[in-house]
Amino acid sequence: MPSPVIVLGIESSCDETAASVLVDGVVRSNVVASQDVHRQWGGVVPELASRAHQEHIVPVVDQALNEAGVAGKDLSAVAFTQGPGLIGALLVGTCFARSYAQALGKPLVAVDHMQAHVLAHFIQDGEDRAVPTFPFINLTVSGGHSLIVLVRSPLDMEVIGTTLDDAAGEAFDKGAKVLGLPYPGGPLIDLHSRTGDPRTYKLPSPNIEGFNMSFSGVKTAFNNIVRRGLLQDPDFVVQELPHLCASLQQCIIDILLRKVHKAGRTLGIPRITMSGGVSANAALRDQLKQLGEREGWQVWIPPFAYCTDNGAMIAMAGHFQFLAGRTAPLDVVPHAR
Repeated sequence: MPSPVIVLGIESSCDETAASVLVDGVVRSNVVASQDVHRQWGGVVPELASRAHQEHIVPVVDQALNEAGVAGKDLSAVAFTQGPGLIGALLVGTCFARSYAQALGKPLVAVDHMQAHVLAHFIQDGEDRAVPTFPFINLTVSGGHSLIVLVRSPLDMEVIGTTLDDAAGEAFDKGAKVLGLPYPGGPLIDLHSRTGDPRTYKLPSPNIEGFNMSFSGVKTAFNNIVRRGLLQDPDFVVQELPHLCASLQQCIIDILLRKVHKAGRTLGIPRITMSGGVSANAALRDQLKQLGEREGWQVWIPPFAYCTDNGAMIAMAGHFQFLAGRTAPLDVVPHAR
């Protein structure tokens, strides 16, 4: 009987220090340490993020191994996020993974963070959850990226559309900041939108060629609406908060889903998936499912635990790469972009 494939995944691309152990693709542990230090600054401060990773990475990895009941010597490989992300944060994870793999004499696997988000759909955790069939189209939406990806296999992905400026998640967070909401603002926009009318304020929806997107104009227009409103009434944001949030959220969702619709129709692929931190947005999840129902498409969205940055998705990507013999040298370096 073949030995199980046991992969430790380490994630440190931004402000989450995470580690997970997968055994033959099944989650045995998934530990995430968040960094609350950034709230007072209204966004992630790179230097503070890297310092927090240095504090968290050893206890997080230790907890992941203990919860999984796995010793370092039992690992098949050590996978880590090579990029993209904040270079200081990536360096912490990369240096730890290199040293740990070398000390154990285990193979090292360098993982692309965005590909790992896509492969989060294949994580198994004991729940009866179907996985996508190839090929499929993945909408990747996060604080730093908005991508439409053609996924032919776990190791064959092609970005066919991207944002030309800001990411959808950045538009959510910057819009929340204009409204005076604390960081991270995206979930609060989602929350307040539930009692608002998305048709209250008209925001631009740029017509970008192909499958590409743009959100900078939306952000600027929203900022102008809020500023004009405050000039007329100091209580404008307080009184209009649900409608402002709903209008911003719906505009962003419309841009994303219009491109997904176009990609599905153009490529003739009736299988759509979504990943990344913004895929936790309730309205986006509901409307993507509704799009799938109208078009007769299959739609997959991962559980909330695998939408935001986590070690399980890194371990899952590492699992596929390890099986394909794609390992990294011990002098591998991180890439911010």
